[in-house]
Amino acid sequence: MSEPTRLRAVLQGDVADVRIRMAHPMETGLRRDAKGALVPLHFIQSVLVQHNGKTVLDAQWSQAVSSNPLLGLRLRNAKAGDRITVSWVDNRGDKRTDESPVLAA
Repeated sequence: MSEPTRLRAVLQGDVADVRIRMAHPMETGLRRDAKGALVPLHFIQSVLVQHNGKTVLDAQWSQAVSSNPLLGLRLRNAKAGDRITVSWVDNRGDKRTDESPVLAA
C-alpha cells in the first residue's frame, strides 16, 4: 500500500479549507525507463471526499493528472472536529482511505 495521504482541513469561520496530497506515481504509460522500456500505466481513477460521511466530491481521473496530485476544496457549514475522509482507487485496484478532523484556525 502507498504512503498515507496528507490531509489538512482548517476552519475559517464556518468554511473549512481542505488540502489533500495523494502520494502516487501517476504514470501515463508513455514514459520510458533507463533501459528504454515503457513504464506501465498506473494512475488514480476514482477519488471520493466525504464530510462527516456525506459525499462532497466524487471525481474520475485519468493519466493526465501529475504525480503526487494536490487537491484543494472549501467546505461550507463545517465545524471544528468534523471528519474529512478521502478515498481513492487506482487502475490496478490499489485503494487508500485516510481521515482527518477539521481543525480550528
